[in-house]
Parts: sequence; structure tokens; C-alpha cells
Amino acid sequence: MIHKFQSNGFNIVLDVNSGSVHIFDDLTYKILDYWPNENEIFSNLTYNENEIRECINEIKELEKKGLLFTKDFAPPDIDNYKPVIKAMCLHIAHACNLKCKYCFADEGSYHGKNSLMSFEVGKKSIDFLIRNSGNRKNLEVDFFGGEPLLNFDVVKKIVDYAKNQEKNHNKQFRFTMTTNGVLLDDEKINYLNENMYNVVLSIDGRKEINDKMRQKPDGSSSYDCIMPNFKKFANLRKEKNYYVRGTFTHNNLDFANDILHFNDEGFNQISVEPVVAESSLDYALKDEDLQKIFDEYDRLTKIMLDNKRKFNFFHFMLDLDNGPCFAKRVIGCGAATEYLAVAPSGDLYPCHQFVGIDEFKMGNVDSDQLNQQIKNKFNFCNVYTKPKCNECWAKFYCSGGCSANAFNFNKNIYEPYEYACKLQKKRLECALTIKAAKSLTNSKSGD
Repeated sequence: MIHKFQSNGFNIVLDVNSGSVHIFDDLTYKILDYWPNENEIFSNLTYNENEIRECINEIKELEKKGLLFTKDFAPPDIDNYKPVIKAMCLHIAHACNLKCKYCFADEGSYHGKNSLMSFEVGKKSIDFLIRNSGNRKNLEVDFFGGEPLLNFDVVKKIVDYAKNQEKNHNKQFRFTMTTNGVLLDDEKINYLNENMYNVVLSIDGRKEINDKMRQKPDGSSSYDCIMPNFKKFANLRKEKNYYVRGTFTHNNLDFANDILHFNDEGFNQISVEPVVAESSLDYALKDEDLQKIFDEYDRLTKIMLDNKRKFNFFHFMLDLDNGPCFAKRVIGCGAATEYLAVAPSGDLYPCHQFVGIDEFKMGNVDSDQLNQQIKNKFNFCNVYTKPKCNECWAKFYCSGGCSANAFNFNKNIYEPYEYACKLQKKRLECALTIKAAKSLTNSKSGD
């Protein structure tokens, strides 16, 4: 399977199964439309016969090298796949000090009562992760909410406890946090910079855009409060291992301007992602918005190719050389099999977006007994067991998409959320375009 497209003057061809990316001249690119039928190639293309023959030989040579029209891999042997838990998302606070209109977590409460995780539950979560991680040494704990800093003292206790357990069990913990920044002060900034491997800073962009969706409980601006905190945080962190993370909606389809705004404010690690919302909501993305969104991704691609600005855009970052192994490309995030989310009560769920949905409750940190039916359902969920994914050129980059979105929109984790698929494919084309341009630049400079 191949995927071919034109972007920014490049004829780009992705060989799906090998992951090879090619930039072809116009003739070779056109020949691929008729490949491998040489009669059709010669009858449909009005080029010199020798030129056509030369291009045909080039394609055949790439085929021999396993770089073009490669065969699909055999589906992974799921029966013998025995993953261990390597990461946990601790819902340290089911409470929030903002009222974001698009919040999937019902403004932090996850459709229940506001609550904070106790240190005892946090301690049991660390113990559970250690016991169920097998021989894996490197483990990850993500502090999530709501707003995690509402429970800052417990965060610190859990981090201390986990670090104290490392030598005893030959483990090494890596901590991350997502915060809205309202409570960031010098003490918390210093602590996060010393103890968190990565931090996600939630803010949507320009003041008018941010404050339309991310408001304080009294309806007042959150931008004026959090932007200075985030700028100080990123500056002290030396611009490493963080993201400012925004959400674009129907209200700001010119979201590249929000990315540029972040960059103007001094941030160079940026993620602005599409809202996921029911179509009936006024801020939800509509079918008629798709072309505008595609155009905006193209505009952002041109900005990044221009090289006048220096920033990373999360959704355009693509590692073609050292990316995920084949198993991860097929299976994806590892929800319910390698990754679990813990509610303040200690209840376990496949990931942070399933928390509070009773049918996906898998167990509790008090016991190592997990609901095997749910676990198996996710374990068998991969790009080969999803019919739509199996035939898709992007399958090894999105790994079948988000299971939570699939369930929320289709009530079936095996049925991908189609709107997200369309956006993902466009972003991948933009990322491949940037890679192609940089590759040509490097080759011309002799790198």
C-alpha cells in the first residue's frame, strides 16, 4: 500500500508498510497511478519512451529494496502478547478552579462529586504499579485532574513515596503533570521543575479565544491570571520538557494565530488540538469546517517551512527513524493493558477519559484483580481488528485512534471517530511535507 499526495511543490509518496518516504519527479509520480500495468503507463502518459522506461526501472529497484509497494506485516500474535502495566494516570483531584466549556470531565468532577485523592490511595497506586510492572524498570506516573495543584501536598507525598521505593524494587519513576496554572507560584514552579519530567500547561491561545472557553467560576478571565505564571515557568524550565496545550473550536478556526501568539509570548513547545464535542454544541467542529481546518494546517506548514520562527508543533512532530516499534504502532496507547487511570476512590479504568463510566471500571488498587473481559477487549483492539483501520494508509501513525473518542461517538472502541481520522491524516501529510523539505535541505547542504 502506498499513499501519494502533493504539497508545497513536492510529490510525496509514503510506502505504508515499510514507512519509507519518497520525493518523486512529476513523471515517476504519475506512473504510480497506473502501476504495475506498463501498457496503461505508456498509453496514458505522453512522455519520451526512454524517460518512462528509466522511471519504471527506478520504481522496480525501490520495490526490490523493500522501499515501495512492500507487503503488509502479519498481524501481531495477540494471544501471546502479555503486556505489563508501565504507566498510571492518578486523578489526584476531581475538582477544578476553572469552568472550561468543553471539558470532557464535567468541569473536573467526572460526573460525580468533587473529591481529592488521599495519600493512602496514592500510595496504594504506586504499590499496584510496582507489583504489576513485571521486569520493566522505567515507570511513569501522570498527575491529572481536574486541577492537580488543588491537591499539591498529596502530590508531593506520592512523589516522595515512589522515589523511596525505587531502589527496593529496581524501578525508576518519571512524573508528569497537566495543570491550568491558576495556582502556580514560585514554590510550585520550583517543585515541578525539579520533580516533573514533563508538564502540560493548559491555555487556549489569544486572550479573547482563551477567555471565551476557559473561564473562572465567576465568569472572569483566566488568561490574565495564568499567562504570566506559564511564561515564568517555561523560562525557568529552560524551554525543555513542557507543552503549552490549547484546544481549538468552531470559534477559532484560525488557530494558527493562537500558535503564533504562544510563540510571540516566548513559548517554543506548542500543542493546539481540535475540540472533541457533540455536534449540537455551538463550539463543536462541523463538517463544513473541515476545509478551513485543512487550509489552516497548510498555512502552519508554510510558516514552519519558512524557518523565520523557531517552535515545535506537537502534531507535526514525526520521527521516521526512531519512532515506536511495530507492536506499538499496531496497538497504540496501551489503554487497559499497559496504562491505567486511578480515580480518587482508587477505582481503576482503561484511561483518564473512561474514568467515571461504570461499564469500564476494571477494579481497585486494593487488589491486583482486574476485569479480564475489559482488559481483553482492549488487548484485542488494534489496527488489524478494526476494519476501517486495516485499509487506511495512516494506521501505523495513529495506531487506530483514541478508544475513548470511538466509544463516546460510536459506542464501540473498534469503530474509529471518523472526524478525528480526517484531521489526523491531514496533519500527517503536513508532517511528512516538513520532513521532506528538511531532508532536501540537508542533502543539498551535505549533512
